[in-house]
Amino acid sequence: MTTSAFASLPIKTELLTSIASLGYEQMTPIQAQALPVLLKRQDLLAQAKTGSGKTAAFAIGLLEKLDVQSYQTQALVLCPTRELADQVSKEIRQLAKTIANIKILTLCGGQPMSGQLASLERHPHVVVGTPGRILKHVQKGSLQFGGLETLVLDEADRMLDMGFHEDIMLILDSIPRKRQTLLFSATYPDEIRAVSDLIQHEPIEIRIEATHDNKKIKQVFYQFNKGERSKTLVALLQHYRPESSLIFCNRKQQCQELADDLWQQGFHVLALHGDLEQFERDQVLVQFSNQSSSILVATDVAARGLDIKELAAVINYDLSTDAEAHIHRIGRTGRAGNVGLALSLFLQSEQWRVDGIGKFQGKAVTIESTNSLKTRENFKLIPPMATLFINGGRKDKVRAGDILGALTASQKLQGKDIGRIDIFDKISYVAVARPLVKQALKILTEGKIKGRKFRVRKLR
Repeated sequence: MTTSAFASLPIKTELLTSIASLGYEQMTPIQAQALPVLLKRQDLLAQAKTGSGKTAAFAIGLLEKLDVQSYQTQALVLCPTRELADQVSKEIRQLAKTIANIKILTLCGGQPMSGQLASLERHPHVVVGTPGRILKHVQKGSLQFGGLETLVLDEADRMLDMGFHEDIMLILDSIPRKRQTLLFSATYPDEIRAVSDLIQHEPIEIRIEATHDNKKIKQVFYQFNKGERSKTLVALLQHYRPESSLIFCNRKQQCQELADDLWQQGFHVLALHGDLEQFERDQVLVQFSNQSSSILVATDVAARGLDIKELAAVINYDLSTDAEAHIHRIGRTGRAGNVGLALSLFLQSEQWRVDGIGKFQGKAVTIESTNSLKTRENFKLIPPMATLFINGGRKDKVRAGDILGALTASQKLQGKDIGRIDIFDKISYVAVARPLVKQALKILTEGKIKGRKFRVRKLR
């Protein structure tokens, strides 16, 4: 019988200390199956959904064999989006905090090349990034992989969906053939097998089933009449009144159109899609994550890598293109022991898709009539928080404690009135209880943060 405690693994004391400090006690299924393989330096092909603990698994594996005294890039993690790359970097840094003199660098598009080139003058031990920007640095000669020992492809299925196959193959031309290659994918299309055959050597295959405990997710399907999709969605929101909803559309243009329509009807809603600039994407994610917006409308690709721990509902405005992707979508609700809600709209002509989802789950789906929905006139979902934008960030030496201190110094606001604080290089965001946001804006506008004046405004 194998134990699921991290202490049972043959890893260095510093890593065990970091793992314990983060509150990780028992390994998740993907960690328990993957880590013995990773520590033996074998290639791995793994299917695991977001939130399964896969990032910690490959982070522990690559940190265990890292030689900090060797100033060359020894591990590369490729991610489909900047959001996921940022999350992966953050988790690797947390696990590496007890390892002295380690350098971890994130390289993604949407950021100036100049700053990245300066950071690359001293070779980082670990690089995390998106394929397009990594390839640019390889072609410029600013990023070299002669000493690379570990390559990780995270969310590999979405990287292929986004057209990164050619970039990945070009990057691989600059990487030593003798390496450990770890490929993680939430879904398992034929293309993943083909990529594995090209880039891996006798990989060990692990599948963590993409199913969810029905006790934790209430899943209901609603058939609507043609031309009444938006009307039915509003009825769902009025009936269930979820505090936070992630609504999936299949096309990015449809995302913005739906968000605009819901906004006109009094819902606080934001859209996340490929046409947004990186600054806009960051702002959308901050507002939704800190409870300043009730609804986020997104495509599968745009939502990939989102780490929202408490999501009341997932709503499929469009049914997913396949059953496995549907299961991945709805798995974003019902986490951390909470009961989740998954609602899906479909036309009569899409019944075959609904049947396919039921077959994939091994259980017939629940279909309810739209007539059972109790609508409420003039009903609005009002988010509990509002966000203030501050024109100062990490490079101005602004910390979360400085913003909290400035808001609570007069005792007109208390710590419980302040929500999440997000610090970026040149800007910051702070969530404040919505009824008190005008008072908070006045405090920061008229006062100072860390002895300095910053421009502050409220986001809508």
